[in-house]
Amino acid sequence: MRDAIAVFAAVLALSLVASAASQEAQVPSAPAVVYSDATPAYRFYPGDEIEITVFSAPELTRTVTVGPDGRVALPLVGAVRAADLTAEELHDALVSGYAAHLRMPELTVTPRSYASRQVFVGGEVARPGIYEMPAQIDAFQAVALAGGFLPSARRSDVLVLSRASGEARVTEVDLSPRAMRRGFPDAQPLQRYDVVYVPRSHISQVNLFMQQYVRDALPVQFSFYYDLRGDRSN
Repeated sequence: MRDAIAVFAAVLALSLVASAASQEAQVPSAPAVVYSDATPAYRFYPGDEIEITVFSAPELTRTVTVGPDGRVALPLVGAVRAADLTAEELHDALVSGYAAHLRMPELTVTPRSYASRQVFVGGEVARPGIYEMPAQIDAFQAVALAGGFLPSARRSDVLVLSRASGEARVTEVDLSPRAMRRGFPDAQPLQRYDVVYVPRSHISQVNLFMQQYVRDALPVQFSFYYDLRGDRSN
C-alpha cells in the first residue's frame, strides 16, 4: 500500500512541477537555410507563371500560367503538363513536343512568378495555423512562424507530412536543443503544403492525465504529502 501511495505521490509531484512551468511559447531563433548544389530544384505548381521563349519561332513565345490541372496551353503542342516538373524537365518536354512541328527547336523556360507557398503548422506551438513561406524554410523555421514551441512540446519527435511528387511521406525531425547544437541535421527544406506537427511531451501528458482524472474528478480540493520514511499527512 505504501509503495502505491509513494508512486501516486511522485506522479502528483511531477504533474505539479509541469503545471507550474511557464505557459509562454519558447520562440526559436531561426537560422538561415543553407543552399547548395544538392538543394532540390524547384518544381512548378498550379498558379506559377512561366515564360517560354522559342528562338527558332519567336511568334510562339508565350508567358503562361500553370492551370489547376497542372498543364500549360501552348500553340502547336497544345496542353503540356508542367506541374511537378523542374524548368529543365519542362524544357526537355517542350523540345520533344515542338520537334514534330519545328526543325531543331531552340527554347528557354524561365519562371516569372510563383503561386502561394503555404505550410500548415500544428500541435504544441503558440499559434497553430497556415503560414506563407517567405522563402525556402525548414521545419524549425516554420515553428518560429507559428510563434515557437509551447513548454509541452516534444521537440525531439516533430513530424513532417509531405506530399512531394504525389506521394504522402511522414518524416520524424529532431528539433531539440541538442539537435540545434548540431545544426539540425534532420531538418530539410519544406515543400508547398507540407504539414509540420509538434506532438505533446510525455510530462505534459502526465500533467493532462492528472488534471482530467485526478484534480478535476475529485469532489474536494486537497493537498497531499507523502514522506518516504512512512509518515503521511493530508
